[in-house]
Amino acid sequence: MTGVLLALLAALGYGVSDFVGGVAARRVSALRVVIVSYPLSVVILLIVAPVVGGHVDAASMAWGAASGVASGLAVWWFYAALAAGPMAVVSPLTAVLVAGIPVLVGLATGERSSPPAYVGIVCALVAVVLVSRESPDAVTEEITGGRKLRFDRRVALLTVGSGVAFAFTFVALHKTAAPDGLWPLVLSRVAATAVVWVAALVTGHFEAPRGEPLRLACYVSVLDVIANVSMLYAFHGSLLSLVSVIGSLYPAATVLLAMLLLGERVGPLQKIGMAMALGSVALIATA
Repeated sequence: MTGVLLALLAALGYGVSDFVGGVAARRVSALRVVIVSYPLSVVILLIVAPVVGGHVDAASMAWGAASGVASGLAVWWFYAALAAGPMAVVSPLTAVLVAGIPVLVGLATGERSSPPAYVGIVCALVAVVLVSRESPDAVTEEITGGRKLRFDRRVALLTVGSGVAFAFTFVALHKTAAPDGLWPLVLSRVAATAVVWVAALVTGHFEAPRGEPLRLACYVSVLDVIANVSMLYAFHGSLLSLVSVIGSLYPAATVLLAMLLLGERVGPLQKIGMAMALGSVALIATA
């Protein structure tokens, strides 16, 4: 039960972080936001990690670094896919890969749970796809803006690559050991920072934002730490297949905030998805 609650807190943190980052990205490019938020996350973790304690284990640190590289690549490829392809296809496909792959890995490695939990996993996978669909406002804006976005081979590769990379981030964090404390997560964010800095340099976006976007980037870093720490402890206390699918429900928080704070319309399928998300959590909590 504790693992489920921590994963739910992580999903909330990821969702709010995506919302705040999305607001900032309306003024500057998304990469300009993360090249600031990621290193700030490292600073926060370096302050907190010694307080939490733990020893440095080579295997856990390697998994931590791997999760960071995967996270950085996932963000890079995901934003590139969104920039070139239709969000109505890119976002749900990425989401189902993020949610589904860790579940398959968990089951393949011998994880077993109760029948209601399996029903909850299926509901959560469907919920992630529905909630991640493009809102009516976004569709209208895309049409009226005259944007011609196609899900071509390049966009497909970027989308699948980002989904697999995001999923591997969860799998790698699950491989870290509890006695290591937060140190694997520190290395994870260091590695992620290195990747997004390279991405920003390659794409010509290596410039820190100023003013309001900078302030929002600082908020994103705090939320990032809260979400990843919660997810790390959830993985250490529960099954990969259960924790990862709950953590993947973060789009529900993003959509809800967009609806409440920005006045964006939410489509019927998104509403069904949010209801299914709540039901899936209740079912998985019985495990």
